[in-house]
Amino acid sequence: MRRFDTLDELAACVGQDVAVSDWVCIDQAMINAFAHATGDHQWIHTDPERAAQGPFGTTVAHGFLTLSLLPKFFDTTFDIRASSLGVNYGLNRVRFMSPVPVDSQVRAHLHLLSCEFIAGEGVQLTWRVSVELEGSDKPACVAESVVRRYP
Repeated sequence: MRRFDTLDELAACVGQDVAVSDWVCIDQAMINAFAHATGDHQWIHTDPERAAQGPFGTTVAHGFLTLSLLPKFFDTTFDIRASSLGVNYGLNRVRFMSPVPVDSQVRAHLHLLSCEFIAGEGVQLTWRVSVELEGSDKPACVAESVVRRYP
């Protein structure tokens, strides 16, 4: 895990690759739990028998499941000692570049695109997050994530 003492120290990383997360396994239990939470029970996600005959040959993770891992990736890749609060402010762009088959490993590459100082002594950070799919040349997901951090 990369550690920053201050928000200014992190701000100095604009234009740089800041961190790479650990691998996360997307198993069927996680896919089913996400389907239950969101009501998206489409068979390509939740029916292994039918999905075996489908376009991907197995069940695949929901794109939004992959996207929902962003907080985990941020939380486990770096720490800012001078910040006690981080808030998801939104997304500028999201693309799901390739399916994530069940039992795949994914990890995030975090690149800091911009840092703007905002009221309340905080910063607004825009990150390019590329979710790598183990064994694939193509990312599973690429997103611009906007996060606000406060002391």
